[in-house]
Amino acid sequence: MLLARAVGAESALFMDPKLTQLLDPSLIPDLDRAAARILGAIQSREPVVIYGDYDADGITATAILFHMLSHLAPDADVRTYVPHRMEEGYGLNSEAIASLASAGAKVIISVDCGITSIGPARTARECGVDLIITDHHNPPARLEDLPDAYAVVHPRRPDSAYPFGDLCGAGVAYKLAWRLATMSSGGGSGGTQSGAKVPPATRELLVDLLSYAALGSVADVVPLIGENRVIARFGLSRIRHVGTAGPNARCFRGLQALVDAAGLSGENVSAMDVGFKLAPRLNAAGRLGHARSAVELLTCADDARAAQLAGELSKQNDARRTVESEIFKQACELAEAKGMTAPGRHAIVLADPRWHPGVVGIVCSRLVERYRRPTILMQQHEGSCHGSGRSIDGFSLHGALARLSAMLDRFGGHDMAAGLGLRAERLDEFAAAFIDHASQTIAPELLTPQLDIDCDAHLRELSNDAVRTLEKIGPFGRGNPEVRVVLRGMRVTMPPRTMGAFSKHLSVQLSAPSDAGGMNGQTVLRVVGWNWGDQAATFAAGRRFDVAIEPRLNSWNGSVNVEGELKDAAPVA
Repeated sequence: MLLARAVGAESALFMDPKLTQLLDPSLIPDLDRAAARILGAIQSREPVVIYGDYDADGITATAILFHMLSHLAPDADVRTYVPHRMEEGYGLNSEAIASLASAGAKVIISVDCGITSIGPARTARECGVDLIITDHHNPPARLEDLPDAYAVVHPRRPDSAYPFGDLCGAGVAYKLAWRLATMSSGGGSGGTQSGAKVPPATRELLVDLLSYAALGSVADVVPLIGENRVIARFGLSRIRHVGTAGPNARCFRGLQALVDAAGLSGENVSAMDVGFKLAPRLNAAGRLGHARSAVELLTCADDARAAQLAGELSKQNDARRTVESEIFKQACELAEAKGMTAPGRHAIVLADPRWHPGVVGIVCSRLVERYRRPTILMQQHEGSCHGSGRSIDGFSLHGALARLSAMLDRFGGHDMAAGLGLRAERLDEFAAAFIDHASQTIAPELLTPQLDIDCDAHLRELSNDAVRTLEKIGPFGRGNPEVRVVLRGMRVTMPPRTMGAFSKHLSVQLSAPSDAGGMNGQTVLRVVGWNWGDQAATFAAGRRFDVAIEPRLNSWNGSVNVEGELKDAAPVA
């Protein structure tokens, strides 16, 4: 199984990762310089502003630095700022920098944004503000093209030798928080290897803050390998507890309220829970309202306020789902009508006045899943188009936008996701150029959904203990997908059953070819196919199939059994 994932000699650490696998933060360019300036500011009570992005990654990154600075200097003047998605757009903007400076800010720390903010960095210097940029989005290729800021902290700067470049914004913020902790405890410019030991309370906070870093990592869909996997493994395991017990519980009341609102109280929180329940609630604030409510939830809300905010985010998330469904239906109809899903056209670019710019990004992901094409969706409003794009593995969305940057007013992001804006009169020209570039660049086979399989298996091998062991390969996500196995010659034992609203889903009972059953004495395996309801007639009783499944443990009435999530099926004679 691990060999199929190219995990060889390091398999022991892969299955049982250690926090000692995290890399020295000081290896990231400018991080020590940034930490020294921030510590000086909070010790002298200079006003410090943490300027975050409005998505879950930026929100959790903001919370990480806020709690560390408040811990290190409880009387420090630490403020937070997050731009309004519709009124200000993504990232640093000069107007906000000037306004924060006039309100007294001496140090502004960007999180999850800023790596291309040349103008705002200039404004900060003109206003006498030390701007510290921390980001993970694609940086300029040349060092001289970085913003002229006091410090630019990025693991993939052109001059960086940092061994792991796939940290999310919250991951970079966590590295800065870690260095702030060691430097405040006497660790000089030698980094975490300098021998300084942080006090137990600070160490405990650092471990607890992994919960926010894990949430940001999963939400931003960075590869869950290397450092990200360590962060996710330890951080996810703490989400359940950090807001209920321990010396830092007060810092995580908002996270606990979010967990409660998502119906996850008392449960171990998985990467899937973050992706489908927690992150969408945080993102909903920035999509349909103002993300400052989500920042407030994770930074300074008391119990009553936290419960109120978590409830409001849940309502916004429900509204987001409704808007998303409407845009998805309209975008599918337009893409097909314009021939963008036809053979030979390898991308989708659409704009519509009806579409909410805060929701188009998530709709892009759904179109990519359906049509297997890079997708850009924008709202057209008052002569301009602005929105988001999502890509497929093997096609750099950021690279494509950079190639066509002369047509754009702005863009930013990374290989898999980006934001952009352009004048409406250039829409048709841009769409044609982008689709042409994608059609020439993307091989046709990349447009066909592929299912990576770890290995073949027999039902008898899928014991409860075996599946528990397979779960240790997680957390699962991009770069480390769920374990998938093929069971061959499985026989449908009875007519399948449809489930859910409009009978969208399918439950099928399968038996092994030999009917020998599994090691638990199971002779039948239940598999569930989400959105397979329209295939019910295919699974007639008695038919045999090779099935690709993701094994799961299902608890019901005190009994634990192995089940499978159906990913693919092929009939056999």
